[in-house]
Amino acid sequence: MSIKNVLILGAAGRDFHNFNTYYRDNKLYRVVGFTATQIPDIDGRKYPAELAGELYPDGIPIFPEEDLVDLIAQHDIQDCAFSYSDLSYQKVMSKSAIVQSSGANFILLGPSETMVKSEKPVISVCATRTGCGKSQTSRRVIELLMQQGLKVIAVRHPMPYGDLASQKVQRYAEISDLEKYSCTIEEMEEYEPHIERGNVIYAGVDYEAILRAAENDPRGCDVIVWDGGNNDFPFYKTDLMITVTDPHRVGNELTYYPGEVNLRLADVVIINKIDSADHDDVRQLRDNIKKVNKKAKIIDAASPVFIADPSIIKDKHVLVVEDGPTLTHGEMKYGAGVVAASKYGAASIVDPRPYLIGKLKETFEIYPNIGNILPAMGYGPDQLSDLEKTINNTECDAVVIGTPIDLSREINIKKPSVRVFYDLQVIGKPDLEDVLSDFFRLRK
Repeated sequence: MSIKNVLILGAAGRDFHNFNTYYRDNKLYRVVGFTATQIPDIDGRKYPAELAGELYPDGIPIFPEEDLVDLIAQHDIQDCAFSYSDLSYQKVMSKSAIVQSSGANFILLGPSETMVKSEKPVISVCATRTGCGKSQTSRRVIELLMQQGLKVIAVRHPMPYGDLASQKVQRYAEISDLEKYSCTIEEMEEYEPHIERGNVIYAGVDYEAILRAAENDPRGCDVIVWDGGNNDFPFYKTDLMITVTDPHRVGNELTYYPGEVNLRLADVVIINKIDSADHDDVRQLRDNIKKVNKKAKIIDAASPVFIADPSIIKDKHVLVVEDGPTLTHGEMKYGAGVVAASKYGAASIVDPRPYLIGKLKETFEIYPNIGNILPAMGYGPDQLSDLEKTINNTECDAVVIGTPIDLSREINIKKPSVRVFYDLQVIGKPDLEDVLSDFFRLRK
């Protein structure tokens, strides 16, 4: 059988995992390269030889995805493995049309080929779209497990934007570890809340090696919590699957890839944000869930926002800074910062677009529907510097920080600022405590 030439279409996460689990030591395939999208400044790098295995002594190049048609022709590509998340079905199939009209196969690898088996129980928290509320759900799940006296290790979906070889396995247990691993804003947003609660979280590139390290963590490990990214499905075989949905984007749970996969796999579905959603949208979402997954328990929840000092917002003209991915490929028009600005009586939300610096201008060109909210883009020093300059250039009375981290610790904000906090609040029964208690009771 002849060896197939493969391109893996990705965004520095699922693509590397698909390679590691399916292609790395598979002599039936030759992975010619990865293509890069969604995340800036990662094309032009290589997947290093140290991670690529014996078949790839020179590593594997990463190309811009806009060169896809030319790459298929130049390298005689037979298979293109689509390996990133949170795209509408229309966009996924448009990618398929480009690939197939160029003569190649369009491949979607599934859970059975890519999930790694753990020796410990695995609870996964995933979602139907970016920005549904996975992070606060994962935190709440971990809090409840720790209250039961269990030693919990979290493993976060990958965000490897730096030196990939050095990021093979990362362990975060102290705030200083964020600096040790040169984390981006997006990474800090996900890791810092876990660390602040005294939890250990792993991430990196090689997720089988990460899993084995987590299972043998020095603090001990009774259960693994998979903290998903975007709307990707888990990298690990899962014993209890929790999927978070968003009534503000009702219908997306049935029209975005691979969000519907998560919905259909779920043992538990959380309808988040019901406190701020339209009643009819909540009802429609509940009907959509039952249409494709009759076995799942449905939990109602909210994510109420709160701040330390409302006077910083009251009657002020404020700049709102939100979580970057939620606004970009999550396509949300607002986040916790906007909700807080409204709740605490801001006079207006100031448009940052006249004040944008450097790469943030490119972000708004790529995602023109962001509107008058500033995404906290910080994938590298240049973007972080541009974010700081844009905030300080903006003519406003105060800054509302809707990101999950203390942004003022990372950049010098020369204006009054307030950080928005939010946690998951389960409403009614069944609740997460019941679900988790039943899960461990039935495993005994």
